[in-house]
Amino acid sequence: MTSGFTPEVGQSPASRRRLGQQIAAPARRFMATEAGSAGLLVAAIVVALIWANSPLSSSYEDLWTTDLSIRLGDHAVSLDLRHWVNDGLMVFFFFAVGLEIRRELAMGELTDRRRLRIPVIAAMAGLVIPAGIFLLANPSGEAAQGWGVAISTDTALVLGVLALAGSAVPTQLRVFLLTLSVVDDVAALVIIALFYSDDVSVLPLAIAAVATVAILALARLNVWRGPAYFAVGVVLWLAMLESGVHPAIAGVVIALCIPAYPPERGEVERAASLAARFRQSPMPSLARTAKLSLERAVSPNERMQELLLPWTSFVIVPVFALANAGVAIGAESLRGAFTSSLGIGIILGLVVGKLVGVGLVTLLVARTGFAELPRGAGRLEVMAGAALTGIGFTVSLFIVDLAFTDPELIREAKIAVMAASVIAAVLGWSLFRLAAARAARQGRTVGAPRLVPDVDPARDHIRGAPDAPLTLVEYSDFECPFCSNTTGILAQLHDRFGDELRYVFRHLPLTDVHANAEAAARAAEAAGLQGRFWEMHDLLFAHQDRLQPEDLVAYAGELGLDVERFVADMAVGACDVRVRDDVATAEASGVTGTPTFFIGGRRHAGVYDADTLAKRLLDAAGRDGGTAPEGSGRHH
Repeated sequence: MTSGFTPEVGQSPASRRRLGQQIAAPARRFMATEAGSAGLLVAAIVVALIWANSPLSSSYEDLWTTDLSIRLGDHAVSLDLRHWVNDGLMVFFFFAVGLEIRRELAMGELTDRRRLRIPVIAAMAGLVIPAGIFLLANPSGEAAQGWGVAISTDTALVLGVLALAGSAVPTQLRVFLLTLSVVDDVAALVIIALFYSDDVSVLPLAIAAVATVAILALARLNVWRGPAYFAVGVVLWLAMLESGVHPAIAGVVIALCIPAYPPERGEVERAASLAARFRQSPMPSLARTAKLSLERAVSPNERMQELLLPWTSFVIVPVFALANAGVAIGAESLRGAFTSSLGIGIILGLVVGKLVGVGLVTLLVARTGFAELPRGAGRLEVMAGAALTGIGFTVSLFIVDLAFTDPELIREAKIAVMAASVIAAVLGWSLFRLAAARAARQGRTVGAPRLVPDVDPARDHIRGAPDAPLTLVEYSDFECPFCSNTTGILAQLHDRFGDELRYVFRHLPLTDVHANAEAAARAAEAAGLQGRFWEMHDLLFAHQDRLQPEDLVAYAGELGLDVERFVADMAVGACDVRVRDDVATAEASGVTGTPTFFIGGRRHAGVYDADTLAKRLLDAAGRDGGTAPEGSGRHH
């Protein structure tokens, strides 16, 4: 007797949700935090504009121009509140940016050079073309100094609009835009350091260099206590403040010195051992040793990001917006922003320049075959994402303050930046909705109806002969009851086709409905590193109601695996990368739930009982559906 399910019954409710599991956990946290802070950032902008254009407008300027001095003996640092925000608090923002850049280069999306090609090319084009457009409108004079205003993308606001666009945005396009924004940030920081610094003083710069060496020495000596870095960081900041190079660069310099690395197996095992000892004997000395060991198991970069990111996203950047977005808007200033060469250069640079530089250049590069478009994204989605990169609020306003001294130019530039950001946001969101509407009219979801990429025996988990003529691919979730039911169907297919069938398993853990699915998928991969993937696969489905961490370790012992190696492999991240890659292929193939089958490279729709799948397999191979192959028999 066979059983079958329709896709509406068999697929998880997660089919209506995004597949964010394909992004590394630190990147997921970063994107979620930045997207969540976008609303607060917008609120700060609105408050600043209302305040600066209300009867209390004088109090706005009075507050932010209030002097605040910190004095130590004969030495003092005296700045107004706005510059304490821009030159002081924003150091922490750029420190967080630097940490993200360092992590991405060491262990994130930027480690895959193939994926790096197209974001780097698009980011560079998205800098050069907007700057060129701006300089065409402002070839000379003081306004020409503002070319850097038209080049930067505000990651938080971009991610906020992407969140509003929802399922219309392929997840790999989000990853592409995040990677692009990292490259964009690097370029913006270099531009600030090279082109928006005052006359450089050698002695303070030399002191800054010594402080940088001291930070590198602390890292080399494995000193990870915050006070030591804070003390050296203050010296570096003061030196940069006096050197003529903008002190915000100090934050980036410090961040790039902080190591980022995946958890090391030895440290993970040591931390686990010390935690077990503390559980048996809860002594203060053991507690301290276990705590330090746990800290060492995770890179300082990731620990600092975890601590700092909420502060920069929810406090520092909104305070920066409150201090800098309060522009008095009148008929004259609006006219100047939209008709002056400065305003026109900024608006065209951000809106048109980014659309052309990021969007069209990306499509042209993909057309040459040098690099591929983000999986699951079509031309319209790419252009929509490119339009959003024209949202240039935070760093653009930061550069406005560095580029101009004339209050009228500052006012025109700030209004133009905000106007361009609104236009870019509306344009990008509209293009995403248009892409989603077109996909709905065509009766498809975002993504391809075919399997992407094709089956690769060197990569995929295959049960059966690698070169078998009949291929069935399943995207599955170890905690999904419908996926468990399909194991009986697959046994019948193997009985029918024997060595002529190869079954390919790909992961799609639906973590929003199955809390243990991702850990189970990593466990299968960890077992696979010891040559026992399919044995673990069968155990997990046989016991899918018991997938807690202790259960997974018990299954490893039952299979005779090296348990310590199994636990370490699950922890260090290699297995997580493999699972996320499978999830990325799922979205690229238009998969939104489990189980989902592909036969002959095309997604199977409808019921999936053994007889139906057998007929589809034979049809895909060009055979008579009623003819069974010779030599059939169960293949293990």
